[in-house]
Amino acid sequence: TRTHLPRWLAAADLQQEIYHHLAAYVPRILCVGPSGGSSREEQREELACQLLLLAPLEWLLLGAEPAAGLAALQENNTPSPLCGHVFKVGEPTYSCRECAADPTCVLCMQCFLGSVHKEHRYRMTTSGGGGFCDCGDAEAWKKGPYCHKHTPTSSSRDSEEDPVALLPADMVSRSSSIFSVLLRYAVAMLTWEQEDQLPAGLEPPDRGDSYYCMLFNDEVHTYEQVIYTLQKAVNCSQKEAVSFATTVDRDGRKSVRYGDFQFCDQAKSVIVRNTSRQSKPLRVHVMHSSVVAHQCFALKALSWLGQIIQYSDGLRRILCQVGLQKEEGEYSSLVDKLMLNDSKMWKGARNIYHQLLMNSLLMDLKYKKIFAIQFAKNYRRLQTDFMEDDHERVVSVTSLSVQLFTVPTMARMLMVEEDLMTTIIRTFVDHLRHRDLQGRFQFDRYTAQQAFKFGRVQSLIGDLKYVLISRPSEWSDQLRVKFLEGLDAFLELLKCMQGMDPVVRQVGQHIEMEPEWEAAFTMQMKLTHIISMIQEWCSSDERVLIEAYRKCLSALSVCHSGLPDGEQPISLSLAGHCVETFRYQVSQDKVSIHLPVCRLLAGLHVLLSRTDVANRFPEQLPLGELSPPLLIELPLRCLVLCAQVHAGMWRRNGFSLINQIYYYHNVKCRVEMFDKDIIMLQAGASMMDPNHFLMIVLSRFELFHIFSSADCRKRYSEANKDVIQQNNTLIEEMLHLIIMVVGERYVSGVGQVEAFDEVRREIIHQLSIRPMAHSELVKALPENGNKETGLERVIDTVASFKSPGVTGRGLYELRPEWNRHFNLYFHHYSRADQSKAEEAQRKLRRQNGENTGKHTPVPLPPPPPPPLCPLFGSLVNLLQCDVLLAVEGAVLQWAVEPSGGGWTESMLQRVLHLVGVALLEEQQQLENSSGDDDVTFNYTCKITRPGEAPSTSGSVLALLESLQNAPHLEVHKDMITWILKLVANIKTMRERTPSTSSITVCQGQRPEETVRDKDKAERKRKAEMARLRREKIMAQMSEMQKHFINENKELFQQSLEELEASTSAAADSRLISHAGFTADGRPSAERRQLVTCILCQEEQEVRGHGRAMVLAAFVQRSTVLSKNRRRNLPDPEHHDPVFMHPDLSLGIYTASCGHIMHATCWQRYFEAVQLKEQRRQQRLRGHTSYDVENGEFLCPLCECLSNTVIPLLPHTHSPHHRYTHTHTHTHTLPSPQPAVPEGFRVDFTPPNPFSSSVSEMITTFSMATYKVGLKLNPNETDPRVPVLSWSTCAFTIQSIERLLMDEEKPLFGSLPCRQVRVCFSLQVYSVMSYGSVHSLDQSGRRAVDSAHLHLLHLVTVAHLVQILLTSTTEEVCMDHDGGESEEEELTCQLYNTLRKHLGSVLPEVTSGWQLFRCVKAGVLPFLRAAALFFHYLNSTAPPADLLVSGPGQWEALLSFLSLPSNLLQLYHGQHTLLEWCCHPGVRQTLQGGGVLVKFPRESNRLIELPEDYSVLINQASSFTCPRSGGDKSRAPTLCLVCGCMLCSQSYCCQTELDGEDVGACTAHTSTCGAGLGLFLRVRESQVLFVAGKTKGCFYPPPYLDDYGETDQGLKRGNPLHLCAERYRKIQRLWRQHGIAEVIGHAQEANQTLVAIDWQHL
Repeated sequence: TRTHLPRWLAAADLQQEIYHHLAAYVPRILCVGPSGGSSREEQREELACQLLLLAPLEWLLLGAEPAAGLAALQENNTPSPLCGHVFKVGEPTYSCRECAADPTCVLCMQCFLGSVHKEHRYRMTTSGGGGFCDCGDAEAWKKGPYCHKHTPTSSSRDSEEDPVALLPADMVSRSSSIFSVLLRYAVAMLTWEQEDQLPAGLEPPDRGDSYYCMLFNDEVHTYEQVIYTLQKAVNCSQKEAVSFATTVDRDGRKSVRYGDFQFCDQAKSVIVRNTSRQSKPLRVHVMHSSVVAHQCFALKALSWLGQIIQYSDGLRRILCQVGLQKEEGEYSSLVDKLMLNDSKMWKGARNIYHQLLMNSLLMDLKYKKIFAIQFAKNYRRLQTDFMEDDHERVVSVTSLSVQLFTVPTMARMLMVEEDLMTTIIRTFVDHLRHRDLQGRFQFDRYTAQQAFKFGRVQSLIGDLKYVLISRPSEWSDQLRVKFLEGLDAFLELLKCMQGMDPVVRQVGQHIEMEPEWEAAFTMQMKLTHIISMIQEWCSSDERVLIEAYRKCLSALSVCHSGLPDGEQPISLSLAGHCVETFRYQVSQDKVSIHLPVCRLLAGLHVLLSRTDVANRFPEQLPLGELSPPLLIELPLRCLVLCAQVHAGMWRRNGFSLINQIYYYHNVKCRVEMFDKDIIMLQAGASMMDPNHFLMIVLSRFELFHIFSSADCRKRYSEANKDVIQQNNTLIEEMLHLIIMVVGERYVSGVGQVEAFDEVRREIIHQLSIRPMAHSELVKALPENGNKETGLERVIDTVASFKSPGVTGRGLYELRPEWNRHFNLYFHHYSRADQSKAEEAQRKLRRQNGENTGKHTPVPLPPPPPPPLCPLFGSLVNLLQCDVLLAVEGAVLQWAVEPSGGGWTESMLQRVLHLVGVALLEEQQQLENSSGDDDVTFNYTCKITRPGEAPSTSGSVLALLESLQNAPHLEVHKDMITWILKLVANIKTMRERTPSTSSITVCQGQRPEETVRDKDKAERKRKAEMARLRREKIMAQMSEMQKHFINENKELFQQSLEELEASTSAAADSRLISHAGFTADGRPSAERRQLVTCILCQEEQEVRGHGRAMVLAAFVQRSTVLSKNRRRNLPDPEHHDPVFMHPDLSLGIYTASCGHIMHATCWQRYFEAVQLKEQRRQQRLRGHTSYDVENGEFLCPLCECLSNTVIPLLPHTHSPHHRYTHTHTHTHTLPSPQPAVPEGFRVDFTPPNPFSSSVSEMITTFSMATYKVGLKLNPNETDPRVPVLSWSTCAFTIQSIERLLMDEEKPLFGSLPCRQVRVCFSLQVYSVMSYGSVHSLDQSGRRAVDSAHLHLLHLVTVAHLVQILLTSTTEEVCMDHDGGESEEEELTCQLYNTLRKHLGSVLPEVTSGWQLFRCVKAGVLPFLRAAALFFHYLNSTAPPADLLVSGPGQWEALLSFLSLPSNLLQLYHGQHTLLEWCCHPGVRQTLQGGGVLVKFPRESNRLIELPEDYSVLINQASSFTCPRSGGDKSRAPTLCLVCGCMLCSQSYCCQTELDGEDVGACTAHTSTCGAGLGLFLRVRESQVLFVAGKTKGCFYPPPYLDDYGETDQGLKRGNPLHLCAERYRKIQRLWRQHGIAEVIGHAQEANQTLVAIDWQHL
């Protein structure tokens, strides 16, 4: 190194010197031999690179020893306030909803925790990688732009000052030339396209024939295809191929073969041949090893540059200068050359140079601007390259737009200087080339290639959104000009969309091909925010608004001129008015839903009204050129289309039309579609004669003929039933449209309201349907470009929040005072919503009203509307115009004389609503007027006029009065009464002099009106009579019942007891202790044990000799109690299950749902299940949720997963029993006797107490346990079978005991019934069938008989010794007052004896009290388990102390088990134990030769989870996949049992298990949970349960946001916090062994879960 420096420093041409050095060393250090070498190989490369290549450069740059030089640089540097931390994939990012300038402004976790925003409403998301932290960027935040770490200090330099000036001059010149050489070298190598040659000056001194076959990534081929191809091409193993494929996917390229040219070329041709069948082949190059080596070093050099500039802002700026220096030739600078070759580079190279751009150019504010200008100049070309490229946008240089365009000052500068807005829009339009003859976009029959491109083009809209996201507060003239130019381009785009995808009604025959409609709507959805933003920009400047309005109007007239002119004009007349229009029928001609130009105009029209420009500069506006009938034409057609689709007239047009209508109204699109159409109609109606408007509407709805006929009030008779129905629906829809046009005034600019009111009204109407969760409300409200809905500002004023319990989610309920704002015809209700809301509101008002009748109708009058803005003021005249009155009169007339199906109730309901709206309007005008001369609205006068000749019928009012008491309109009576009352009220107001205050009647109050009172009294009387009649009948019935019960007493006694038995919590004492004893030891009167089969409903007694009865049960392996998860699972062939290891690392647990069947019924049921399964396999249906081949089935009653049955056996009876063999309690099967210690062998076989069917069921159960426990095929002759049955019994009892202990429940009395039955059957069965202890003492008085007692003593003492050996008391011995009790003395004695035998392995302990405390605590679980066991074995009633939790447990247990009250007396005479203690194994273990289990065993818990979820996300983002060196894991998954983090759902971590490839989670469960796993998927915030390879389900996570909801998939991004109750619930499920059952139920309920390949997770 030292030798080079002077030569390099003196060199005239530094580039030549450095190139010479690189040419010599790079090929010798990097890429020597086949790659994929060991990690040592990689380390060697790294080291050599650092020492021989990078260190000399560092010396040269710093002029000193690198470490010291860098430290000095850092010390003199004043750090930039920008954080600039670049996000890794999956790292948590935070954005503040209150302060961020737009949603792309994010903070990294460190900055966030040190900022003010953590107290605000923030959102948390996981990064897709590639963005960087915006801390310190003042433009990104409205307030609080700096965290503690990045707050600029007073001493820090002014941003204008040049950091280069702070560096020594010689360093500046050196660094400039070195950066220039290196950057040039790296750019040359990365954009180098020859595979065999190197750039001049880099040719290696000796060129060998060594080549690499280099495989490149593409997004077309799947993993499977690549793996398969590689195995064939370079004959490697599956594992190697997987590793190749993973690396290619991650880095973008990988050499798959090394050797001479021919050897590599041969592999290339195989790969190309194999992958070119379906698509373009994989990209493969054969490259000379020296080229590859230089490319590798080029990447290292770029990374090195990125690291060096972190030390000094001065160096950073020098690098920026070098990169953006103007050059001659094709590319204007080095950075340009990189950008424009972006799509030719591989993924790894792109990532590294993007990272460098971010670290350098984007961190230096001066050069960020220069770079942005270059980027904008190249924008079109970059985007075109991106279209051709097939990599995701994340790895394309175009994704940097988000860093540049979202800075408001920069976006505006680019707009003015580089025409950015126009460029983006034009590029977008140019890439959508398919047009029809009228020049509109045409998306039908897209090829896959075009669809792919269409997906890519949409990223342009994203860029446009960034540019427009924050509107300017002050405008410069240039900005106005450029924005309006951009608007012109945008209108061109909208013109291409106006009228696209037109539809024509199919008549006669159904449409053959569903037309393509999605592309058009995708485009509409993407553009929705842009359209809204453009309107916002316009609203902020009056000149721009006026100009934009003009442009939009002329664009619309161009579109209108395209309408066919040949339509013949017609004139319509109705109710004395006449209007000219032309013939057009929606049901026959073309009609399109896409009218963006009209809708933009409607939006601008509202802005004219909102900003009051229309009033102040009417002369500047082309309002005279507007032709209202033309304005309303297209939106009206669109709304008529919707009405006709609802009326079923377009059924033959298939689903595509229904979907289009759905999206037209959907919250994602409606703001710029449906809402704007209503506004356009309002604008048109306010500018023309209301009668003309309504006549055109009638004509377009094709209803004109109905209302214009001379006797329209006598409803025309139509033969065709369908037509009548269609017309009825159309009339309803038309009336609804009129209600909307007149009543929807909650848009700021139409009515005098604020945006706040609009959101509030949406929320009120959503909550009127039902209480809703926060996320549902957010979904129901339209988002603006900043992803905000305005919900938070409003919600607390109108609703109250109810937090959730352990399940469910928090809900908002509407506060009652807002109910009166409910409008039944709210324009955003779908039909279903409307009927739900109507029902809910009527119910509410009935509850609050004083009339308590169940079905009395309640009026739902329209709420009082807000006043209109001046520009829309004349809309109210629609309500009182002659045409509408004629229509109302006609409908009311039809209702008075209902004949046939000529009208519908909802039609009447809508007319009543309209009348109500008109009256409210008049009342409001009267209230607000000063004198009575200025009230122009006099609806009351008009409805009292009778109809004109020739149809002289009553006035509207008269009709209403006659309808009030019509019997067939009971439902609407209240509404009509309300209307009539309002009319009377208005009359009095008009008669009164203006000076007196007007009295208004609140809608809610009921009138003191005679009719109503009479009505109510009548109703009350009826209700009272009905109540008396009911009571009388009830009394009679109960009398009869009592009589019947007395007659059949015995029958009832029995079934009542049964009932109690099955329902009481302490079911055990009743159900089981039929052979209990009375106090003096005589057997109580024996009660038989009757049970009912759930399949055939027959009742039967449980007898050993009768038909067998069985319980459905599920046997599973379990590690829930395990104290040693590192132990491997036993080898099934040689495992001896006689002794259970004290660490309980694997047990067999049996659970049952407690439903009883006859064995024969069950067998029939199970055979049917098997048959069905065979048939299913032939039909190739999806999986079922249970595995029939493994003997699984669902309990026929509760669908609980089961895999075997447990036979129910009778209780063991007392010796006074009628059995002949009096001296046995226990009976055995003629089954292989387990090996019994000599002293117990008795040559005596009692008769078999079981019928063959019971024996068969016993065998069935034993086989199931054997199969599950050892994972072997059933083998009845294996001597381990009986032992395993014992084993599962023991393990189940221990689990139940632990569970009761953890939940602090009493030992008896709180077992759920199902566990009781399991226990009872298990024990009795396992003891009885395989008992080997025969001659028992018959005293019959206590829970444990003598032979059992002897065993119990032995085992208890053994356990005591176990406890003492492992109990090493570390605590300081506290002084215990008083003399030592006998127990403590004996404990000390025993302990010292043990010490004597074991030498000094045990520490000395002096305090007996301390030891005895340990012993007592340690032995308690064993005694509790023993008590459970003997209670079920001998059916002895437990003492009262054990039925409740509390003191007195210890004494009660000892007496129940017939043990001496001083336990330690037992060990006298048990010398065997002490001899066992001398076994050398004991000493070895105690000295640390294995895992010691302490007693009492601590119950296992699930791992501790952090309170704040982002801590977990952060852990997961730094977790790398353990197999593919340092790669970030895509789906990090946390095991909740042991806390391991796993790399799930990926090829890299698949392992083989029983000959099948499984993912990391499945592999982990087999060791950690014996096949059962509980995981938390960190990126998805989802709990995953898996059981075995085929079963799994997702479960709600224990993390909730502030609104009491989980956020699965982290879509909403609200901060999440741990809910302890929910986590305890998951823990309880696990401890109860309920996971498999939960999975079973979930898979039954949701068939899609069954199809998931759980083993790959």
